[in-house]
Amino acid sequence: MKQALWHILDDFLSAVLFLIAYAASGSLRVAVAIAVLAALAPVSMRVLRQRPVEPLQWSSLGLTLALGAAAWLLGSPRFMMARPSAVHLALAAAMSRGGWMIPYLNAAARDNVPKPVVVAAGHAWAVLMAALGLTNLIIALHFDLWVWAWYVTVISVGAKLAALALQYAVFRALVRRGLARAAAAQPHGAK
Repeated sequence: MKQALWHILDDFLSAVLFLIAYAASGSLRVAVAIAVLAALAPVSMRVLRQRPVEPLQWSSLGLTLALGAAAWLLGSPRFMMARPSAVHLALAAAMSRGGWMIPYLNAAARDNVPKPVVVAAGHAWAVLMAALGLTNLIIALHFDLWVWAWYVTVISVGAKLAALALQYAVFRALVRRGLARAAAAQPHGAK
């Protein structure tokens, strides 16, 4: 889950930097160049540190380069505006695999949160990512840059934070309940 959240953060950063550069400079080419640099930075750091680059990072970089080139050549920001959709939809596909979240849970959660709940939470994340990706695509294709900016920075981020908070609260309650049951099942005086 941490890995998926980092990909979401990288994508958000690239989109926000594109937006800020475009608003500040009024130049699509400057904004695209900054977004491409923002996408290159994490991959370059991993390569320089001789760490493996995740397939999703390579895909994200390739997507940024391709859509950046299209935006640059055709003079339309809509290509870069649509980029978060591809990332969200790729994450949705990865998250639709049952149980993807299990390796990312701490021991207390793995021991006390029923597997069907974890699998359902993973599928809920997949649905959320798909919905955000499709909504972003509609907004990128049919609305202006400022509506898209509001969606990307407020709605999309807010939905992810709300989902994370809800999942945390549910998992925490289940862990506490499981630990309380385990403590109650122990004979008195046993530690």
